[in-house]
Amino acid sequence: MKAIVIGGGIAGLASALALTRRGWQVEVFERAPEFTEIGAGLSLWPNALRALDALGVGAVARSRAVLQGPLGVRDTAGRWLSRTDTADLERRFGLTAMIHRADLLAVLRAAVPGSVLRPGTPVREVRADGTVSHSGGESRADLVVGADGLNSATRQSVWPGTPAPRYVGYTSWRMVCPPVPVTELSEWWGRGERFGYAPLADGRVYVYATANAPEGAGGGGLPELRRRFGGWPHPIPALLDAADPGSVLHHDLYELPPLETYTSGRVVLAGDAAHAMTPNLGQGACQALEDAVVLGNVMAGSDGRAAYDRQRRPRTQMIAHRSRQIGTVAQWASPAAVTLRNTALRLMPASSFARSVAPILDWAA
Repeated sequence: MKAIVIGGGIAGLASALALTRRGWQVEVFERAPEFTEIGAGLSLWPNALRALDALGVGAVARSRAVLQGPLGVRDTAGRWLSRTDTADLERRFGLTAMIHRADLLAVLRAAVPGSVLRPGTPVREVRADGTVSHSGGESRADLVVGADGLNSATRQSVWPGTPAPRYVGYTSWRMVCPPVPVTELSEWWGRGERFGYAPLADGRVYVYATANAPEGAGGGGLPELRRRFGGWPHPIPALLDAADPGSVLHHDLYELPPLETYTSGRVVLAGDAAHAMTPNLGQGACQALEDAVVLGNVMAGSDGRAAYDRQRRPRTQMIAHRSRQIGTVAQWASPAAVTLRNTALRLMPASSFARSVAPILDWAA
């Protein structure tokens, strides 16, 4: 059986790995000339680590990650609004880790046979019968996996009537800073603005921020981050002082409206092509890894594509909805609403976070 995977990111390489482990003949078409990742950090929650274990690369990924320490939310004065009981979280669901996106991609790329990778091969059109038109000609497969991201050519070809990705109302910055002493994953919530950071395995620090802004307004780079957050408490000014202006990545944030199905004919969608979501739960890459594991499992059956849709669509759309809700509250800008939000967070018990994420983290391969 032959599969074509479109997209060489986390979703694509994980899907290729899952299928090759099941004996499929696979080709991975990637438009970029190399299989690289220029992103910053990401969280590997327990569900993602279990998915990586199922793909046979969990131990290698853990060796390139750092186990997550304390985590919580602060206000702009540095006072804790919410602190997660990480011991309870680990006891109930397992460890959580932080890794650079490039490191995770390298782990997956090393596990996929190099002979299946087709860099520099942009896809022009996909048809539901398994035909893929690309820069090298035309190919056919028993299964086509559209793992080509938010603006998926696969989705646009096979699901032409679906709504376009929608802007969520706030923009984001990401970067990796030289070592600054931080030991926690902490997110600071202001009025329509957030700033977060987490240590990486090599001592550097993953830094991210969000702010309410019109779509396409531009990011302003490090000077804009200093203008917005330079007066916030330590260690935020130190992180901004350590940052390389050229390392700042800026993107408006989008999500994909819920699709009616993730499969059509011989084609399935995976990762952001199927369920692009806001980053508020740190589950984008985690869900892509789950997609890959489930796809590899179900394609051994007679109704594999239908089973994939049944298992993945309700779950990923539930998580996307929750992430959207959290982002809406976190980005509140009204002084009265922010006071109400912060008071409610302070009154919540430390164990409430573990209960709220149980439907997400208790996934098993």
